[in-house]
Amino acid sequence: MPIKKSAKKYMRQTATRTGQNKIVKGVVKSAIKKTREAVTNGDQSVAKEWLQKAQKALDKAAQKKVIKKNTAARKKSRLSALVKKAAQK
Repeated sequence: MPIKKSAKKYMRQTATRTGQNKIVKGVVKSAIKKTREAVTNGDQSVAKEWLQKAQKALDKAAQKKVIKKNTAARKKSRLSALVKKAAQK
């Protein structure tokens, strides 16, 4: 346990930020998961809708520096390729 007042404050800040980051990551993961589920079920309109939500969530996460910018770009690219490939079938 920290002894100094500033260290205690830093511990509180870290706990708060960790909680906020977990919420953002959860939103991203659920949006990606629902997009993939829609693709496997063959729902094109639902997949495109969730793709937009996933891209928005990834952009917000990258903007808040919860995930890296290139990670967000890679995930968006792979998801859009998946939806596009499913639409062609």
